[in-house]
Amino acid sequence: PRTRNSAAMPPPLKNRSHAPAKVGQSRPPPRQPGRWMASRDAGERAAFFARREAATVLRRVLRGDASKRSGGSIKSLVFSPSVRNKRATFALVCQTLKYLPILKEVLASSGVFSSKWKKQEELVYVTAYDILFGQEIAVSGSVEEYIMLHKDTFRTALQKICVKRKVSNVEDLLSEKTTVKPKPRFVRVNTLKTTTGSVIEVLSKMHKVDKDDMVPDMLVLPPGTDMHKHPLVTDGKVFLQGKASCMVAAALSPKPGWKVIDACAAPGNKTVHLAALMNGEGSIIACELNKERAKTLQHTVRRSGANNIETVIGDFLNIDTNDPSYAEVRAILLDPSCSGSGISTERLDHLLPSYSIDDQDDAGSSARIRKLSAFQRKALSHALSFPSVERLVYSTCSIHQAENEDVVSSVLPLASSLGFELATPFPQWMRRGLPVFDG
Repeated sequence: PRTRNSAAMPPPLKNRSHAPAKVGQSRPPPRQPGRWMASRDAGERAAFFARREAATVLRRVLRGDASKRSGGSIKSLVFSPSVRNKRATFALVCQTLKYLPILKEVLASSGVFSSKWKKQEELVYVTAYDILFGQEIAVSGSVEEYIMLHKDTFRTALQKICVKRKVSNVEDLLSEKTTVKPKPRFVRVNTLKTTTGSVIEVLSKMHKVDKDDMVPDMLVLPPGTDMHKHPLVTDGKVFLQGKASCMVAAALSPKPGWKVIDACAAPGNKTVHLAALMNGEGSIIACELNKERAKTLQHTVRRSGANNIETVIGDFLNIDTNDPSYAEVRAILLDPSCSGSGISTERLDHLLPSYSIDDQDDAGSSARIRKLSAFQRKALSHALSFPSVERLVYSTCSIHQAENEDVVSSVLPLASSLGFELATPFPQWMRRGLPVFDG
């Protein structure tokens, strides 16, 4: 399954005003930062650190975008262990990127943004967004003091820009590419640890909960529902997993007791979904070439409670299909490396300065896509060569024909010679790719 996913933007942080210091109010000595920070209220401390964590993430994102060398997606950078206040940092990074063209224009047209602030450029952007459009919390940092000093100048510049563009609201200045349709929050119940009914009973006390009409044990919550710190999630009873991701294991639908391979397994959400569909019976061989990603896979497996998964750190293509250890493999899930073009909004790539829908479409014929496609064909052909395999699901999160229909078409002669045929795992899902071939 593939989809051009959309991601709901986190809302701006709620407005709060901070009373200005009284004239003559004493300040703690600058050489005692611990006591200085302790003297602030919780809101000030949270804003101070979140802005700086957001600026660090923003710097990596913008530099990676400018050099075309990704240092990680926005989500992966924000949700890394080094970021303490993940929710506030995520909101600040996303909203600052969303408003970045406006912020740059305001700073440039105000005439007060000097080269002095170049080294703290990202922190200026984050703080300017937060004070002008988000929380108006004026903590005692040098950048905050600079923004507060020129706040009226910036607002005047913003008003002039609105007049020039003939718009009445700042939101009308935003680029269409940063505006995405909110989508539901999908969650998958981990039936290795709990039941769907039990989860519905808990969640329905706070949210409207619907069962998905295609994927068993998938629930649908309202857009914007934040489940990251919910005990059901932290305990591994519920996984925050998109519908397209869950459709893959559901399409394979291995039977309890089978031996299964997840060929490119990290981060492991599909792997543990397979384990749940198999009721924890049988065995799953989860292959992952990258050692760091393999650690994530192992963490996911531990959190799920699955005990029938063997992690193999190595290349799926190097598995000897004549090895007796793999003689009884009956199902293979192949979700290989791909361009990720179908989840650009899920990754929040649409917020990056360089992002263009036209560029996404043109990328379908790029050298990188051709290289990925060659690997995908090789992996799919290898999967077909296992002697006892009965079911094989191939999936990507790409929108490009070269990585999807063309790959499948290229191996159909081999598949047919081995007794395989295309199947329709979801008859109720009418749209399945481009009409390149029957099936």
